[in-house]
Amino acid sequence: MTTDAHPPLATTGGGVYREIHGALVRMALVSADQPVRLVPLTGGISSDIWRVEAAGTTFCVKRALSRLKVAADWRVPVGRNRYEVAWFRVAGQIVPSAVPAILGDDPEAGAFAMAWLPPDRYPVWKALLRDGTVDLATAAGVGDVLGRIHAATADRPDIAQAFPTDDLFHAIRLEPYLEATARVHVDLADRLVALVATTASTRRVLVHGDFSPKNLLVGPDGPVVLDAECAWFGDPAFDLAFVLNHLLLKGVWRPAARGRCLDAFVALVEGYRTHVAWEPWRAMERRTAALLPGLLLARIDGKSPAEYVTDDRDREAVRAFARAHLRAPTDTLAEIAHNWRTAAPAPPSDESTIPP
Repeated sequence: MTTDAHPPLATTGGGVYREIHGALVRMALVSADQPVRLVPLTGGISSDIWRVEAAGTTFCVKRALSRLKVAADWRVPVGRNRYEVAWFRVAGQIVPSAVPAILGDDPEAGAFAMAWLPPDRYPVWKALLRDGTVDLATAAGVGDVLGRIHAATADRPDIAQAFPTDDLFHAIRLEPYLEATARVHVDLADRLVALVATTASTRRVLVHGDFSPKNLLVGPDGPVVLDAECAWFGDPAFDLAFVLNHLLLKGVWRPAARGRCLDAFVALVEGYRTHVAWEPWRAMERRTAALLPGLLLARIDGKSPAEYVTDDRDREAVRAFARAHLRAPTDTLAEIAHNWRTAAPAPPSDESTIPP
């Protein structure tokens, strides 16, 4: 739901147009003889998304790709689309203002339709962070939304049965991030493989799997979560570590905001931890703190490197930090935040602490 990437597709003809129009007809969103205007939007690496204009209405349609848009040959099942829709529907019952309304889905095309959220009212959190706008209330709200979803789905057999996506999660998350990185850093392979084993065997809550600033809009009523293609019933530490990893890296991208991004790291943790009741917070925190450096290293040397960390000195600094913390893991997120704050020269901010 970001800015237009290309000119609109013609309202008639063309293979892509026919495929998407057919999906919209099967969803009963348009009639077979009703033309629509499809405007491609920029998005992530795993799907195509269009803004649809039809008979005075505007909404979005999203279709999963089998080969992801990265340099490595990364292929994943398109059936993940139905679990993304299911994640939105579950989350919509818990935090209705924090997900877009689902208008229809079409398994045949691997596509679904959802409400259009205009970017002037729903900016992408990643873009705000890129521009140096680091709002702590937004970070706390993101943690709160994630915590509410995890808490409401914790230890529920019905949710576990609805998301039998272990193989998919391995293919789209554990292998390209942690296992691929283990093949590069052979001396740390045992540590990274152990993280995979712990994550894969911990089944507690409904996990989003791609909980990052690029998939979060900052709306008038708080955060709105997009792109739940990696939905899985598993380890809540993955979602928390995933988004915290992004906040650390945004400080590399924008050094002047490094301290503020760490403050946002702390605010997000505090917004989240108040909801953790399915297990002791310390157990959850320990897994998150162990996983975080693995994900940091993966964004440098895995299959999906952070596109904005391009300077060799920055890449080596992140690599060194992650390797050190994989060799000697810490049990607390506060220690990771402190170590990151002191690891590189950056404009200072007030020292942030996470209470015990």
